[in-house]
Amino acid sequence: MEKKLILSTLPKTWIFDLDGTLVKHNGYKMDGKDTLLEGVKEYMQSIPAEDKIVIFTSRTDDYKADTVHFLEQNAVRYDEILFNMPMGERIVVNDRKPSGIEMAIAINCDRDRPGLPEIVRAR
Repeated sequence: MEKKLILSTLPKTWIFDLDGTLVKHNGYKMDGKDTLLEGVKEYMQSIPAEDKIVIFTSRTDDYKADTVHFLEQNAVRYDEILFNMPMGERIVVNDRKPSGIEMAIAINCDRDRPGLPEIVRAR
């Protein structure tokens, strides 16, 4: 089943997990380096400039410099990256606009697999 995000024209906040979603899960430990997953660079570049991108990771600060360097070298755009995040579920709680727009969307991707949803802009 193809995943499509039908989104409003409002500016957005994107929240991405790092390992298993954008880069190979634990590749930095198992392979000694990170590997960007297929299509991630192009996907991140397709997010409008007015949108904000936040990356969460359970990686400790010991890996911060190498991780940031890897993302910069691979032109992966983001505004904030948060390290030392818990390994459990990520829960987003938000309100619904009076117009009916759902202000929180959750997508679960299979680990280490291409599968970020297609972005479709509402008109």
